[in-house]
Formats: sequence, structure tokens, C-alpha cells
Amino acid sequence: MSPATPFRKSALREYFESIVIAVILALFIRTWIVQAFKIPTGSMENNLLIGDHLLVNKFVFGPASTSLEQALAPTTTVRRGDILVFKYPQEPERDFIKRVIGLPGETLEVRQKQLYIDGVKLEEPYLQGQIPVVESGVIALDRRDNFGPIAVPHGHYFMMGDNRDNSEDSRFWGSLPDAYVKGKAMIIYWSFEDSRPLVPDTGPGATVRRVGSVFLHFFSGTRWSRMFQKVT
Repeated sequence: MSPATPFRKSALREYFESIVIAVILALFIRTWIVQAFKIPTGSMENNLLIGDHLLVNKFVFGPASTSLEQALAPTTTVRRGDILVFKYPQEPERDFIKRVIGLPGETLEVRQKQLYIDGVKLEEPYLQGQIPVVESGVIALDRRDNFGPIAVPHGHYFMMGDNRDNSEDSRFWGSLPDAYVKGKAMIIYWSFEDSRPLVPDTGPGATVRRVGSVFLHFFSGTRWSRMFQKVT
């Protein structure tokens, strides 16, 4: 009696299984670990520019029930100065990116563009001196330049853009619930300054759109000096 012939998978089946595993891993990583995000507006200038492509750590704020879990997959809590990607509270299907300014339980106030936490002026080195004090005699814009004081509720954060004069943030839509936080911005993996020409778009409510191939402008439009910069 001859021995049974060992079972061998066909090459097509091996390719199919490899693709399925790769897709499952990609979905798992995107859902639970890391996600790509593109900066669409100038609200975080000059630290983050329109066209910066980021990797967002979605696992960093996850709970660790044991010291072993903490050692194998280090997590942390949200801290002042962190740059977070989150669901926009007024339209949860949209993602926003801002910096954590006020923490739960703190009292925050903006006076003549300057930030105060519990009555103490907040030093903000990440702004690189780009926020001037409103000069005497100049009318400050309500809510943008003078805001509060307001207490940040527990389980919430007060978020602001670095480009304070051009940022729709917690001054306008309130504090951010912790449950809306998606992750912490980690690194710029690509930055592209789109110089393709703008042309009028068609259809109701349309404005303009860019035409031409991104591929043809890849080398000239890529900001090579920003590649793999850590987000701070």
C-alpha cells in the first residue's frame, strides 16, 4: 500500500490567503494602531502646513490594566501640548487636528490673545513668538482674542490651533469630549505643496479644483526637509 500523497496548496490559493491576511492586518492596524492623516487647512501653521501627511498613533491613549501590558505596549495620558486628531464634535464624521491647551478641571482664559491657566500666564514655546499681544487702543476681536474664563469639564479638553487668528477651535465650538479623541500625531511621513493650477469646478455649491497629475509634480512639490519630522 503506497503512502498517501501529502496535501499541497495551489499557488493561486497561497496568493489569495496571503492577500486576505494582508488586508486583515492592514484593517487591524488602521483601526487600532496607526492611521494616516492629511493637514487640510492652515490652522496649525507654522508647525503643521497644508499638505503635511501624518501618522497618528491611535493606541497611545489605550488603557493598560497591568504593568506587563504597560511594558509591552506603552501608553500614556493626554497632556497639555499634545497634538491630537479627533472627531469634530459638531460633525463627528469629520476629523480635526488641534493642540491640547486646557486639561479637565482647569480654568482657562484668553486675554488680549494671551492664554492663562488657573490665572497663570501659559508659556507656549511651540508658537515661536507668532502670537503678539493686542496693542493698546486696538479693538480685539471677541472670542478670538478675549475668551472666558471658562472651566474645562472633567472628561474634556480645550483644544486650540497654533495659528490662533485662523483656527476654528474650542473657543467657537466648546471643549472636546475624551471619547472623541482618535489619536496623537506622531510624525510627518510626507509633505506636499500642491502647485497644480486651480480651475472653476462645476455643479451646485462648487468652487475650484486642482487639475493635473500629482505624480508629475511629486519631486518639485515635495517638501523634502519636512520628511520624517516628529510632530511637536
